Amino acid sequence: MKYSRFLPVTLLATVLSATCLSPVYATEAAKQPTAETTTNEMRRLVIQVNKKDEELQSHVLSNIVNLQKHFGMDNIEIEVIAYGPGIWLLTDKSKYTDRIESLMMQNVVFTACGNTLDTIERTDGKRPTLLEGVETVPAGIARLMELQEKGWSYLSP
Repeated sequence: MKYSRFLPVTLLATVLSATCLSPVYATEAAKQPTAETTTNEMRRLVIQVNKKDEELQSHVLSNIVNLQKHFGMDNIEIEVIAYGPGIWLLTDKSKYTDRIESLMMQNVVFTACGNTLDTIERTDGKRPTLLEGVETVPAGIARLMELQEKGWSYLSP
């Protein structure tokens, strides 16, 4: 029988493929946690709303509910920061008052930009009335930056 120089490589490949396909290794790989199976990890998301587009605002609120369902309400912190034309989402003129109030009861934080409120008051002579429970910060964009610097994920729809 003639010895082939490729025989050792062929044998090694056969042994490795049989080992890698072994049920023991498949079972171990299945035990490794993935993003979908890790449920106890706290996630944090800050969402900016800077447009008066009601369809966009509705999508933001729906996304929040979807994220709470996906990760579990106890596993995600969400803060929505409204500034510029997006401020109207958080006022008594909002089309989504009931949805926002419901999300607040689920620990979603809604924050209004003080600079925007001041500008509207100077321009219109009247400060918008915010929904009860909406927090105010001096500068909405600064708040976005602070949360991102603390490791929060950021969404700008």
